[in-house]
Amino acid sequence: MKTDPDHSLRQHLVDLLKGGNAHAKFDEIIAGVPQKLRGQKPPGFPHSPWMLLEHLRIAQRDILEFSRNKNHVSPNWPEGHWPRTEAPPSSAAWSASVNNFRKDLKAMQSLVADPKTDLHARIPWGEGQTILREALLMADHNAYHLAQLVDVRRLLGAWPET
Repeated sequence: MKTDPDHSLRQHLVDLLKGGNAHAKFDEIIAGVPQKLRGQKPPGFPHSPWMLLEHLRIAQRDILEFSRNKNHVSPNWPEGHWPRTEAPPSSAAWSASVNNFRKDLKAMQSLVADPKTDLHARIPWGEGQTILREALLMADHNAYHLAQLVDVRRLLGAWPET
């Protein structure tokens, strides 16, 4: 049986995508956002919790689909990567966004963890990108905007102080 020379790298990427260590995890950040604050923008801040959540979901889906689907067409930038409204249309829309973010994050973790995935090979329909690059891009993008979500929650008085 052949061993996977990228086993350690795969595990590090999965851990990075999950969050934790030096980063807060998605489920910790998203837990308990009061419904009445989901569409609120703090003074001087350009985004509401909903805007950040949807942007995270849309961008993550775009990165995932580009990584695995040659027929994927990315949304237009920037309008296709942000929601049209500051507030979710319903609590069901909020829950769907949260669940879809989780689902797509797990799909990228599975893609990276699969020894059949060549992390270093160029994605044939790309312009030099690799699965390794896309996984790092996803982790970096998520960390950036999740930190913004923590900031928004703090500014709205909805972040548990430790």
